[in-house]
Amino acid sequence: MNIDQIRNSYLGTPMGDNKSRTDTKADESGRSFGEYLSDLSTEKNVRFSKHASQRLDSRQIELSEEQRNRLNEATGKARDKGLKESLVMVDNLAFIVNIKNNTVVTAVNDTEKSVFTNIDGAIIG
Repeated sequence: MNIDQIRNSYLGTPMGDNKSRTDTKADESGRSFGEYLSDLSTEKNVRFSKHASQRLDSRQIELSEEQRNRLNEATGKARDKGLKESLVMVDNLAFIVNIKNNTVVTAVNDTEKSVFTNIDGAIIG
């Protein structure tokens, strides 16, 4: 018995009749309900805290679009692994990311003699 059969037996909707409300019907923007929920539960782009933004400015760090994409992908990997505070390395740049809040809390561009504390994992790439 598949999930549709189970759902239909409880909702009283025979198979093949009306579609359930959870089907992947797209809205006006073309996104399915599942995609919409996914966007709500997991933001695709990390935010930068005030402190991290100040660090980027003071250290004259400018991220390319490709680097931002890699930072976002690495943050997603950290989330998938269950990390909470992660060091994310992108090229020669280091970011401490609060995974739960999807927020970069600090940024470093001189990582040669750096010490990173209060992290539970690192994503390098």
